[in-house]
Amino acid sequence: MRAEERKAYILQQLQKSDVPVSASAFAAELGVSRQVIVGDVALLRASGEQIRSTPRGYVCTASQEAGMVSTIACVHTPGQTAEELETIVYYGGEVLDVIVAHPVYGQISAPLEIRTNYDVELFIQAIQSKEAVLLSDLTGGLHLHTVRCAGEQTFARICRALEEKGILYHGQE
Repeated sequence: MRAEERKAYILQQLQKSDVPVSASAFAAELGVSRQVIVGDVALLRASGEQIRSTPRGYVCTASQEAGMVSTIACVHTPGQTAEELETIVYYGGEVLDVIVAHPVYGQISAPLEIRTNYDVELFIQAIQSKEAVLLSDLTGGLHLHTVRCAGEQTFARICRALEEKGILYHGQE
């Protein structure tokens, strides 16, 4: 398969997929190296395609633009991470990313693309198996999430639930 055909195939598969697709999965399917796929995706992005890289693979964000997008400020311990993410998902939200305000580097963000409890489970397993540090550990647990949901009522339910759990951040009094 030629490079142009491969890129068209990758884009088509991402546009119709509801879940992230890894470079390794594409590489195995197309009989090329993972690095070839990474290069193909970089070229697709450079040509204006809306493709985001997540910890679980690539997603075509243009096909997932429905709903309201807003930001939630949260503060909690590392042990409450699963509870926070599960709450957002349970009440109808998708956690697009995490953002922290680092005192030296400024804003640091990372894509999450968490839509289901299974996504939460995979994220927590990845953190634990790699003994990784959460970005929120850099800021004493304070962080932001960009959340996509159906609308204002859904967003309000998410915020209420996080507030009841003591996770929603309101600032210092």
